[in-house]
Amino acid sequence: MARRRALQAIYQWQQAGQDLSEIDSQFLKEQDMSGVEVSYFQELLHKVPQKVDELDELLAPYLDRNVDEVDYVERAILRIGVYELKFRLDVPYRVVINEAVELAKKFGAVQSHRYVNGILDKVSKDVRKVER
Repeated sequence: MARRRALQAIYQWQQAGQDLSEIDSQFLKEQDMSGVEVSYFQELLHKVPQKVDELDELLAPYLDRNVDEVDYVERAILRIGVYELKFRLDVPYRVVINEAVELAKKFGAVQSHRYVNGILDKVSKDVRKVER
């Protein structure tokens, strides 16, 4: 559930460029955060934008277009996934990919889950060589 809320918040940040602290506060006040690991939501919300250049650099070789041309939802999912692959080694790469695919199925365009799966699988081969 933390990833789902983080996806929504990062989507909002990408679209509007709104201040992350404002988005954070807004979500805590206005969204149903029961069942959400708030600290993980906040980590994703703040760290993904903080490391966005590094994340996009890891994504770029595997994209069929410029990262700015990727749909906003898919871009947010990919950035969260790459962040987790790179910086959350406590989360198995298969879990990261599966969670991203589920988000894409729920919020992305038709068949976007296949795109997300393919990209994150390729990134994981570089970022998680030891685990794979």
